[in-house]
Amino acid sequence: MSEVKQAGPSSGAAIRSRTVRRASLALAAGAAAAVYLWHTNPHQPGQVLIPCPFRLLTGVLCPACGGTRMAYDLLHGDVVRAFHDNAVLLVLGVPALAYVLLRWLVLGLRGRAYRLQLTGRGNAVVFGIAAVWMLVRNLVG
Repeated sequence: MSEVKQAGPSSGAAIRSRTVRRASLALAAGAAAAVYLWHTNPHQPGQVLIPCPFRLLTGVLCPACGGTRMAYDLLHGDVVRAFHDNAVLLVLGVPALAYVLLRWLVLGLRGRAYRLQLTGRGNAVVFGIAAVWMLVRNLVG
């Protein structure tokens, strides 16, 4: 499902340095976004947030719609409301993303490069879950 590339002895330090730099930038950007979202309630109309382009064009909820509301609710400790906003993203997406990011960070700090590569079967599973979720949430409401 994924591939870990072995780094040569001279590139381990470069990979560690790059990993720390990228993780620091991602942490800073994530913290800034979290601070902004903490004070911006997406459940209320008129908030300055990026709208879903798929929903703007089609009027249909995409598999990720509700992700901003879900993140806001998680920041405020409301797991039940976050589940209501986007159940599949909360139950499957958040743990999968946490796993991939943690694996990337740990291997990077050990001087090994990590590149996520899904197999054909993995892609089919991800797209299949997304398609079923999109259908269910738009048909059931």
